[in-house]
Amino acid sequence: MSLKHPIIAITGSSGAGTSIARNAFEYMFRKHGINAAFIEGDCFHRYARAEMDQLCAEAEAKGENLTHFGPEGNLFGELEALFKEYSDNGTGKRRFYIHDDEEASRRGYPLGSLTTWEPIEENTDLLFYEGLHGGLKTESVNVSQHVDLLIGFTPIINLEWMQKIHRDRAIRGYTTENATKLILDRMYDYLNYITPQFSRTDINFQRVPTIDTSNPFTTDYVPSNDESFSVIHIRNLEKIEVDFRYLLEMLQGSHMSSPDTIVVPAGKMVFAMQLILTPLILKLIS
Repeated sequence: MSLKHPIIAITGSSGAGTSIARNAFEYMFRKHGINAAFIEGDCFHRYARAEMDQLCAEAEAKGENLTHFGPEGNLFGELEALFKEYSDNGTGKRRFYIHDDEEASRRGYPLGSLTTWEPIEENTDLLFYEGLHGGLKTESVNVSQHVDLLIGFTPIINLEWMQKIHRDRAIRGYTTENATKLILDRMYDYLNYITPQFSRTDINFQRVPTIDTSNPFTTDYVPSNDESFSVIHIRNLEKIEVDFRYLLEMLQGSHMSSPDTIVVPAGKMVFAMQLILTPLILKLIS
């Protein structure tokens, strides 16, 4: 952690909706004139898409799994090194993973490739990370120790799978069977490298649908915000001072489910994020 160079990390699985959280933070940063260095977790993938596909196929032929959730598919050491370097000096290196045609055209790299490493911009107020491993801790790597504000973003598991399948079909052209197989292949790494992070977070945002999602592998429909609630659990009440009475007044339809947990309509989740997190962000950079 750092007083001069704070780090905020949003951590969540593929399909969890962390991009929603990023959009909310971008708005807060613009509103308050905060100059943030943005880090996409995908830039610490070990392999570009074509090489990863080939290596995954080779691993599968051996009865093994290679995934973007585990250490074999990522540069965990480099991620921790960036966080430490930024925390100490406000500097570090990043690159970009090219997800779509628009980004490929803008950066001049092929789709699915990784750009070369480059220094992050100078004189930023904080570093903002969004990805899979912002709260990672293993026997050899401890990314979470360098994070000043760690936020978990995770729907309940059936909804996460529904969102993952829907996204993979819409954006990547996968079949339901392909997307389902990818979920199953990642399960070991999901259990060992993704879910443990949510026990290290300062706050977790979890979307819970209010309609039947019993079988996430047979539906084409993803529950909307109007059909969901967001469970906001303040795990670290010493760091995050929340006036729950004020939140209940501001967030119509919300209620407390425990002394450290407020449940709000999912459509008000971004507003709740702004109410809770803006004071924390301003405190970090003050």
